[in-house]
Amino acid sequence: MDFNFLNKKAEGGKGKKEKNGNSFSGSLVGTVFIFMLITAVYLAFSPDGKVTPAIPISDLAKSVSLGVVKKIIVSGDKLTITYIKDEEIKTSKKEVGSSLSQTLFNYGVNSEAIAKTEIEIKDESGFVFLLLNILPFLIPVLFILFFFWYLSRQVKGAGMQALTFGQSKARITDPNDKNNRVTFKDVAGCKEAKEELKEIVDFLKSPKKFLDIGARIPKGVILTGAPGTGKTLLARAVAGEAGVPFFHLSGSEFVEMFVGVGASRVRDLFKMAKKAAPAIIFVDEIDAIGRTRGGGFGGGNDEREQTLNQILVEMDGFEPNDKVIVMAATNRPDVLDPALVRPGRFDRKVLLDLPDRADREAILEIHAIKKPLAEDVNLKLIAERTPGFSGADLYSLMNEGAILAARENRKKVFQFDLIRAIEKVMLGPERKSHLLSKKEKEITAYHEAGHAIVASVLPYADPVHKVSIIARGNAGGYTLKLPLEERRLQSKKEFIDDIAMALGGYVAEKMIFLDITTGPSSDLQMATNLARAMVTRWGMSDVIGPVALAGSGGRSQFGEIIEREFSEDIAMKIDSEVARIINDGLKSAEQVLNDHKKAFTAIATKLIEVETLEQEEYEKILSSHGIALKKKDSPATAML
Repeated sequence: MDFNFLNKKAEGGKGKKEKNGNSFSGSLVGTVFIFMLITAVYLAFSPDGKVTPAIPISDLAKSVSLGVVKKIIVSGDKLTITYIKDEEIKTSKKEVGSSLSQTLFNYGVNSEAIAKTEIEIKDESGFVFLLLNILPFLIPVLFILFFFWYLSRQVKGAGMQALTFGQSKARITDPNDKNNRVTFKDVAGCKEAKEELKEIVDFLKSPKKFLDIGARIPKGVILTGAPGTGKTLLARAVAGEAGVPFFHLSGSEFVEMFVGVGASRVRDLFKMAKKAAPAIIFVDEIDAIGRTRGGGFGGGNDEREQTLNQILVEMDGFEPNDKVIVMAATNRPDVLDPALVRPGRFDRKVLLDLPDRADREAILEIHAIKKPLAEDVNLKLIAERTPGFSGADLYSLMNEGAILAARENRKKVFQFDLIRAIEKVMLGPERKSHLLSKKEKEITAYHEAGHAIVASVLPYADPVHKVSIIARGNAGGYTLKLPLEERRLQSKKEFIDDIAMALGGYVAEKMIFLDITTGPSSDLQMATNLARAMVTRWGMSDVIGPVALAGSGGRSQFGEIIEREFSEDIAMKIDSEVARIINDGLKSAEQVLNDHKKAFTAIATKLIEVETLEQEEYEKILSSHGIALKKKDSPATAML
């Protein structure tokens, strides 16, 4: 069992038809179809399989004399005889070079008997006669020849695929494809990023006005930001606004196990883009090939470095009138090679931040276009309750809300569907099968009540919106607290109160049960990491001072061990300061729980009864015990 509380959504983390995906199945279906077609043709021209009895010409003469023959069909020297009785059919052969009448007369058949018998002559001389005679032998030969031709064609196709191994695998979005076209109207928020990219759109639409005045548009634009902030979508919007072809592929698609393939694909990609100019090349996750060179893997000629070198050469070889813009996206700009981001290559850097409240509301409105919303839906309230959500998180939220409504057979999405979806995206689905014993349920209730009371009393902690002891994801229970206002900066006082709030569950368990469980493990980890960051990164320690010591040992991106850049004495002081901050948090939490023990006990008791307390019901309990509610003008909103 692992308890957890949530302050705000942490930054966290990103489809297409492949041509070769169905090649095997397509070849198999084609082969079966061809075999069936050939079989049908062969059966159409082959005999029907019935065995027709053959008789000597002497027996035929006797039958004609007796008058039992109805009809004789003469096809060359072949005779097809139809008898009067039961329409029985037999065959025979006459002498070559003589007529049937003469042959029958020679066998003693009189003229009257011959005249009573119907005789039909079929002329099979010429091409038809020749074809009908050689076709049974010709069809198997043709079938074998065609079979070997088909096999050789497949082998040739595989050889051609090997020859095209170095060609680019970029997907191309046609500017005239209205179904896949994306414009700036489809991208909410990102105001500053759109302004930066409008210059690119203007250049692609009318490059002459830039070139006439001697201006050179940036050759490369690199989009950076947290995962899910819309980097790929914004790149597609630039192509859609400019109405130019959009070549899209991932950085990992350049690199193969064969040396030189990546560089070959780079050359082919830029060649295609130049032919289609004006155009946009978009490389997603460029850090897969653009990492700093010289890491010691494969010397200086490994496949990834060759690919990066080829990209550098291609971008440096652009002329101002090439009208090809290279765009790239990454959430790791710190690992990119300096040669890649220097002026003249990716010299325009566009940062995409997590959306603020107004941007989140606009993003929700876009994702709600095709969803039937009920009258009580308030997207502004949803935007207020989702600080730290990226655009991808908001899409997932609206989608989960629609799924919850459909699961309950409703035709519209209601507000409570979206509220439940927020918690599902944050923490995961409810684990209703995770049944707690009576003792565990009591421990969980007091643990979460400890978090909630400390957060509600301390002046710089965010107000509590919900408390629950229902397990979600890895958390056995959770306390949801959200800031009253959007903020970009956090103060030292806010961090200290957050640490005390994180330790509230630990203190509550120790105070009520005189024992500690494994429940506060994630709380202790979060509090310790926050305290260490205050000391080593943000200069919030009076003992250490305003010094950044975050690079305290560990391993680099290339695997080698990095030594600490400070002495053992400083390391001891850091450990001492971290322990002091944690102990101050424990004392603060203990004082709050002792001073407001009645309210603390009342919340825990209510949680045991109902399992979940929403904000309104929770605040009623606080008010009944004399705890003031936090408003926008409270000290908790004070900034630096």
